[in-house]
Amino acid sequence: MDPIDLQLGNKNLWSCLVRLLSKDPEWLNAKMKFFLPNTDLDSRNETLDPEQRVILQLNKLHVQGSATWQSFIHCVCMQLEVPLELEVLLLSTFGCDDGFTSQLGAEGKSLPESRLHQGLKRPHQSCGSSPRRKQCRKQQLELAKKYLQLLRTSAQQRYGSRIPGSGQPHALHQVYVPPILRRATASLDTQEGAIMGDLKVEDGTDVSISDLFNTRVNKGPRVTVLLGKAGMGKTTLAHRLCQKWAEGHLDCFQALFLFEFRQLNLITRFLTLSQLLFDLYLSPESDPDAVFQYLEKNADQVLLIFDGLDEALQPMGPDGPGSVLTLFSRLCRGTLLPGCRVMATSRPGKLPACLPAEAATVYMLGFDGPRVEEYVNHFFSAQPLQEGALAELQTNGRLRSLCAVPALCQVACLCLHHLLPDHAPGQSVALLPTMTQLYMQMVLALSPRGHLPTTSLLDLGEVALRGLETGKVIFYAKDIAPPLIAFGATHSLLTSFCVRTGPGHQQTGYAFTHVSLQEFLAALHLMASPKVDKDTLTQHVTLHSRWVQRTKARLDLSDHLPTFLAGLASCTCRPFLSHLAQGNEDCVGTKQAAVVQVLKKLATRKLTGPKVVELCHCVNETQEPELASLTAQSLPYQLPFHNFPLTCMDLATLTNILEHREAPIHLDFDGCPLEPHCPEALVGCGQIENLSFKSRKCGDAFAEALSRSLPTMGRLQMLGLAGSKITARGISHLVKALPLCPQLEEVSFRDNQLSDQVVLNIVEVLPHLPRLRKLDLSGNSVCVSTLLCLARVAVTCPTIRTLQARKADLIFLLSPPTETTAELQRAPDLQESDGQRKGAQSRSLTLRLQKCQLQVHDAETLIALLQEGPHLEEVDLSGNQLEDEGCRLMAEAASQLHIARKLDLSDNGLSLAGVHCVLRAVSACWTLAELHISLRHKTVVFMFAQEPEEQEGPQERAAFLDSLMLQMPSELPLSSRRMRLTHCGLQAKHLEQLCKALGGSCHFGHLHLDFSGNALGDEGATRLAQLLPGLGALQSLNLSENGLSLDAVLGLARCFSTLQWLFHLDISFESQHILLRGDKTGRDIWATGSSPDFPAGAEFLGFRRRCIPRSLRLSECPLEPPSLTHLCATLKECPGPLELQLSCEFLSDQSLETLLDCLPRLPQLSLLQLNQTGLSPKSPFLLANTLSLCPRVKKVDLRSLHHATLHFRSNEEQEGVCCGFTGCSLSQEHVESLCRLLSKCKDLSQVDLSANLLGDSGLRCLLECLPQVPISGSLDLSHNSVSQESALYLVETLPSCPRVREASVNLGSEQSFRIHFSKEDQAGKTLRLSECSFRPEHVSRLATGLSQSLQLTELTLTQCCLDQEQLAILLSLVGRPAGLFSLRDLTRHTEKLSFPGLEACVLGFKKKKTAKKKVPEDTELRTKIN
Repeated sequence: MDPIDLQLGNKNLWSCLVRLLSKDPEWLNAKMKFFLPNTDLDSRNETLDPEQRVILQLNKLHVQGSATWQSFIHCVCMQLEVPLELEVLLLSTFGCDDGFTSQLGAEGKSLPESRLHQGLKRPHQSCGSSPRRKQCRKQQLELAKKYLQLLRTSAQQRYGSRIPGSGQPHALHQVYVPPILRRATASLDTQEGAIMGDLKVEDGTDVSISDLFNTRVNKGPRVTVLLGKAGMGKTTLAHRLCQKWAEGHLDCFQALFLFEFRQLNLITRFLTLSQLLFDLYLSPESDPDAVFQYLEKNADQVLLIFDGLDEALQPMGPDGPGSVLTLFSRLCRGTLLPGCRVMATSRPGKLPACLPAEAATVYMLGFDGPRVEEYVNHFFSAQPLQEGALAELQTNGRLRSLCAVPALCQVACLCLHHLLPDHAPGQSVALLPTMTQLYMQMVLALSPRGHLPTTSLLDLGEVALRGLETGKVIFYAKDIAPPLIAFGATHSLLTSFCVRTGPGHQQTGYAFTHVSLQEFLAALHLMASPKVDKDTLTQHVTLHSRWVQRTKARLDLSDHLPTFLAGLASCTCRPFLSHLAQGNEDCVGTKQAAVVQVLKKLATRKLTGPKVVELCHCVNETQEPELASLTAQSLPYQLPFHNFPLTCMDLATLTNILEHREAPIHLDFDGCPLEPHCPEALVGCGQIENLSFKSRKCGDAFAEALSRSLPTMGRLQMLGLAGSKITARGISHLVKALPLCPQLEEVSFRDNQLSDQVVLNIVEVLPHLPRLRKLDLSGNSVCVSTLLCLARVAVTCPTIRTLQARKADLIFLLSPPTETTAELQRAPDLQESDGQRKGAQSRSLTLRLQKCQLQVHDAETLIALLQEGPHLEEVDLSGNQLEDEGCRLMAEAASQLHIARKLDLSDNGLSLAGVHCVLRAVSACWTLAELHISLRHKTVVFMFAQEPEEQEGPQERAAFLDSLMLQMPSELPLSSRRMRLTHCGLQAKHLEQLCKALGGSCHFGHLHLDFSGNALGDEGATRLAQLLPGLGALQSLNLSENGLSLDAVLGLARCFSTLQWLFHLDISFESQHILLRGDKTGRDIWATGSSPDFPAGAEFLGFRRRCIPRSLRLSECPLEPPSLTHLCATLKECPGPLELQLSCEFLSDQSLETLLDCLPRLPQLSLLQLNQTGLSPKSPFLLANTLSLCPRVKKVDLRSLHHATLHFRSNEEQEGVCCGFTGCSLSQEHVESLCRLLSKCKDLSQVDLSANLLGDSGLRCLLECLPQVPISGSLDLSHNSVSQESALYLVETLPSCPRVREASVNLGSEQSFRIHFSKEDQAGKTLRLSECSFRPEHVSRLATGLSQSLQLTELTLTQCCLDQEQLAILLSLVGRPAGLFSLRDLTRHTEKLSFPGLEACVLGFKKKKTAKKKVPEDTELRTKIN
């Protein structure tokens, strides 16, 4: 180009620009699509001269405004080979605002106006502006066909041969590999998450694009929700659907509309559906109302796609203006355009509530290994590069896991395309260890000339950060400077598109190629820009939950920003950041250290599962081993992940962090959507001890990937895979892998819908797992025949201890061998015999087959199987269908099966007739300890006692037998058996046959029978009493709840005389509790061990039973005189000694008299108790009268008129009667009558009248009557509300009671008043008065009483309020003959006592010299009277 031409002005400059662009028309076309995304490159322009076409395109760019034109000029100068002189003129003339107003070249002016506006876009006609015109159906159909054709043609021209959603002329845009799609069968829950209940993602059945729409649904809203994490290709798939429709593949739809919520959020005005379709997408040529009417009639052939539902902003209210979400909601619910198909894409998380629960949900799970390989093969056209890229991916698992995300796979391929030609094998992938460095290499690779302008990159990062902070992903030309737009276009960092906000309102919008790129550039700005300080930087280092939190204000778009900041904190990124920061390495290092410090603080906190994953990503990006170790050690022992999606890259990152952990860890994935190839990320993770996948609907692909990982986990002890859809193919992979994991202790395959053969295949691996303790196969619908096969496995496998099957439950419990080295090296002389060694090595098996629909023939098979097996600890066949015959067979086989503890045949349809068969069948089983049958509760349980050789060793057994020889014959323990036949509907007619069936059980020793809850009635009770002697020595008989009358109950007392074994009869009449028991001591002896076979005849029993009293306890019974008379007459023949305990609500005086009158006729009675029985105030006198009527009574004790006890003496016992009436409200009026009755008793030892209401008057009356009452022991009158008057009267009464030897009175808190007697007249008496609070007027009475009590030799006064003067007066007034009299004053005085007048007092008794005394504190004063 001639330099002189460059000086000719704008016209020549325009010509130079046209000639330059004519050399690269493809580049110009690409820029036209970038800056004018809605333009149509009309094929008719191809006939024009190349320069004319360039002029036409430049005019279209120029009319868009200065910002677009300046950005275009900057792109020309950046990307094309422009001479320096021309570049200066272009930037100075057209690259600023001053040059924009210059005239166009003549060539531009000469073009016809019509040429400037050619294309498919028609002049806009608002669908709501014109009234509807009536047209015939043919015209309406014709308009609709034209619009549908226009719609398809527009889509064809929009996508052309490019991949959907691109807009960039790069070769990578030609690559498309569909990601893994899995359909979820659970319901959608928009409030709690994406899926309600357990996620059921179908594994192994990829959903193709054509299968995304459920064509079987004909009514209601037909909605498909496509869920996928960021970078999975949701937007790409949406555009791919548009392209496929434009190419005619989706022929089931006549019309397809694609909307992006990031653009719809810009709409602030109210929209109708027709305005949404025509104003914001594509307008019809004419009559939009007719076209819309056609779409309504054919709604089932209309598809509306809404991309980015998670980005939709909530409306300000229910009638919020511009609520596009309201239109979307009505479309989903079928109130708008009913019958249309709606598809929405979204990240997993909380979604708008407008989505119906029945919406079809499809998960995008990214790439697996084959898809990554396919993508690489398509990306690299050259064979050497293709092979090199695949080799790099094969050698680097971290990069391979990153490629599981389609967006990162594209970035990785772009970086490898840039790095492979200049690096040796293995070196390229070393530059891509993290996602951050992957993006860093991508930015370098996208630089056209290998030079990256740092200022432009940081400025563009500032724009990206500002957009993240404000929730903005779409930018206009006013938001970005033209040089930055050109920079973004040149480096493929920005995309452009047409934004329509209304009729006739459209402009070009710009966005970063992906949100993650926007986050990366923002992170670069934060780390390298001098405008950002350390504090501002650390505010962005946070952990986000995996759920997308939607707010009204703005979108949260910083998902990966903390991860990128952590990645840029790596030392590897420091040179790159220092270059961006223009050499300020210190500032970069400070920021990197600040990010690492924040991560250290987060690593020590208690975090939820989603935040743990985010933290692991951040820590892994830093490539700091110390930080990774801190994070790994801080993780909890139990690490749960519940109900949030996880990718293969997430698990790979977690595995990388766990490599820095020493302690084991438990990983529990519950309800987390996982990709089928995710287990491959756990390969080599030796820290996992428990690994559980719960409530997940994985399939064979997942099982196959898991089988490859399991053998590499050397510390894995527990494996759980529950709720999946694994078939025989997937199980076969796991069965092959399990023997390679000998350290496994627990395996669970719950709720996997496994077939019978698959279950059997799993069980076959048990012998190859030597440390296995539990295998859970529950919830897999196993049939009976398979269950019996499993029982055979349990019998033959030496490590199985328990097989438990109940409905859907199926569990094996195993006990690995615990043989130690010491046991193997025992001395020869200590080795056991062959039989003992076999017993030591034997095992006991517990078999529980509950509710498994077993029948009689199955019982026969099971018996034959168990007879060949080991000793059985427990056999539980409850809830089956064995009926009478099956129960009989099992009962007969019980003695041969060596069951140590329990056999349960409950709920098997046993009838009353079958009960007799079962009883006869077990009569020969001598190890049976208890049989409980209840037909009402469907209970049939056998309990067994261990055999002697199993219960104790030989030495202990011999010692036990030696101890038996030293016992009396009557003390030998007898074997015991408990037979409980409760609630079986037994009647009197069944007893004879029943007792015959029980007869065999009586030969084994004492028998406990329980017939409670039946219908024996009085007749049955009478008949049973006749049959009981034939049953031998029973230990107990329970007849509760059998509807017995009072007469029948009282008649049972006759059994005392007919049954030698009966010692205790307990009856609660109202509650119908009736229990007959034998000697409890004998039963306790039996509990110590088994009895040898010694004769124990009746001749050895008499001695001991004479020493053990029999007892009858009768409670809750109306004790009327006839009943008591009947009872006593029945007990008359009862052998003694006998204890009778009665209890009722109230016992009348007549009933009490009747009972007491019968006492003389019961010579064997040793005790009579009336417990919790209300008695009248007359009862003390009736009981007192008994002392004279029945000489055998040795003690009567009545307390509070509710508890009365009468003890009777035997002939050998000494005489002496005790009588107590405490708390019986006795007062003065009762004293004389009571004393009169007590005086009739010739041998009254003790009388207790404490806690009554005698008072001073009553006690005075009692003391007056005291000489007539022959008490030889003591009289207790405590707590009778007496005062000093009673104490003084006691002193005055002492002379008239010669047999009183001691009396003590305490009127303080103790309130005691006791008098002790002797059988003969007592020469000396003692009187103790405490806390009597005597007043001065009492001193003279006290002295008078002391003077008259000539036999009183000792008086003790304690705290009686007598001071020095009063004591002196007392001593002076006492007139006594010569003799010894002791006075003790134990009062604590505050001063020393002295008695100056004592000498005169003593001289009155003895004419002898007496000295003055000083009495110390707390000493006693003694006075001798000679």
